[in-house]
Amino acid sequence: MASQNDLRIKRIYEPAEAGDGARVLVDRVWPRGVTKEAAALTLWLKDVSPSTELRKWFGHEPERWDEFRRRYHAELEQDQDGLAELRELRGKGRVTLLYGAHDTEHNQAVALRDYLLAHH
Repeated sequence: MASQNDLRIKRIYEPAEAGDGARVLVDRVWPRGVTKEAAALTLWLKDVSPSTELRKWFGHEPERWDEFRRRYHAELEQDQDGLAELRELRGKGRVTLLYGAHDTEHNQAVALRDYLLAHH
């Protein structure tokens, strides 16, 4: 069973490190200014990112965070296929969820990590 320490989050703009383990981008849109080489991705899971409608509604406004998390977790409940790939990677070792947002506390990677930790 993977531990919380084996599931990390990081901005994709930070350099890739050997300790990242599997690097998984969880944004629906490719981050501006990042090359495929610099991203050093293991996987790009667009399907586990929030829907375009939800992402636009949220707009990274902290006052919408709780409702965003609730809606995003409901979306995740409907798409267990994408999560299966993520759970498989976690079974093999450390996974770093990558995101492009500026806000390090209110973004889909944080919400996804919380969901995964609550729903082993």
